[in-house]
Amino acid sequence: MIIFWISFFGGIGAVARFISDGLLRTIVGRQFPWATMIINVIGSFILGLLTSLVIYQHGSSDMKLIIGTGFCGGFTTFSTASFEAVRLIEEKRFVALFVQVVGTLGLTLLAVALGLLVTT
Repeated sequence: MIIFWISFFGGIGAVARFISDGLLRTIVGRQFPWATMIINVIGSFILGLLTSLVIYQHGSSDMKLIIGTGFCGGFTTFSTASFEAVRLIEEKRFVALFVQVVGTLGLTLLAVALGLLVTT
């Protein structure tokens, strides 16, 4: 049954990502991959919150799998971030590439840490 719920919430996460990506791109544009970066940061924050709740508040490990693996896995995307990095390389936009790669890594790690701290 757990596989069903992980799959179900993964689908919800993927739909939420698709909708969020479209909305964010209308706001921030398509010149730089801000939408993907923002979505990955939000997903990392949610994962940090969830992990903290499971570890420190004795939450259900099944809920961690359902929300963490399912929803956050469907919501965030490494493949799109990688694809956008390759696009920046092809366009020879190396400063933007650096900002995208280092910014995504740094901000997602910061978001996880913040999520952990908020609930402890």
